[in-house]
Amino acid sequence: MKRIHFSAEDLARTRVATTIGVAAETFDTVKLLKDRDASLAFRRWQVSVRGRLGEQAGPLAALMPSHGPLVDIASLAGHTASIDEAVDNLLTAPRPLLRLELENLDFHPAHRSWARNLVDGDREARLQVAVALRACHQVTVAPYWGRVRSRLSEVRASYAGAMAEGGVERLLSTLSGPLVRWRPPVLEVVHPREADIHLNGRGLVIAPTMFSTQQAEVLQAPLDPGRPPVLAVPTIDGARLDSTLWEAAGESVDQSLDDLLGRTRAAVLRATVGGCGTTDLARRLDISPATASHHASVLRNARLITTRREGRAVLHTITPLGLALLEHGHPHP
Repeated sequence: MKRIHFSAEDLARTRVATTIGVAAETFDTVKLLKDRDASLAFRRWQVSVRGRLGEQAGPLAALMPSHGPLVDIASLAGHTASIDEAVDNLLTAPRPLLRLELENLDFHPAHRSWARNLVDGDREARLQVAVALRACHQVTVAPYWGRVRSRLSEVRASYAGAMAEGGVERLLSTLSGPLVRWRPPVLEVVHPREADIHLNGRGLVIAPTMFSTQQAEVLQAPLDPGRPPVLAVPTIDGARLDSTLWEAAGESVDQSLDDLLGRTRAAVLRATVGGCGTTDLARRLDISPATASHHASVLRNARLITTRREGRAVLHTITPLGLALLEHGHPHP
């Protein structure tokens, strides 16, 4: 159980937000994909995205040990709704913050050497996490983000309405349920770890989350003790989620993109999310390096990817125009 202690000043400074951030939502989708007992409300989403990540999710999955705490990705990548900004935040996160977030994780033995490099500030290890975050976001969140964001906005509006009618205490009472209970002046959050959190005049930010379904979580900025914590509250109990949220959101875009570019070329475009070399493209898609290079050249001429040389290798990276095609099946006007 986590207990959040409020003063009158904390109640006055409590506010609501629309999202915990796209990085945290993406991180939660990887956990949700591993959950064989996830509610039926997410089954359609799981079927749509499962099997499409493969090795791309590896660095994120490595940050999810089977026992003990998990990394707070929002601490490293921020609460932004922009994946580009989240990746930039992750790549520039201070090394002391990385150490705080990672040093107590019970990494699998196969990942401990890599984790030490990450904690020590190794640029390549951090890039691997950033690439994984972007690639997972593209598969598990981006095709559905418009509808998910609308859903979260509706929940945020209901929070604001409760505050307008009866103040923050009315909102905290409204949140009460199996995961959260308001016992003035303490908000109890069901959690496997015990903690008392004293807000000390900072207030609290309450934000809904879509893909975290097991428990409410308190997100804090360890290097900025003056910043108010964020309480991430699951918006649904699973059974009541409208499954049409996932209806044809990803599949229709994928099919239209395959029809437009051809299946192999569309696969090459998807693989360049986060950056990918020619040899890696060939290996991932089981095509020859010459074929991979040809498709990359066509996509580059169409301004859907860019290519830059890094030593003896080249790195292909998707452009904003290419991302628009992946997300919507057509470029933005």
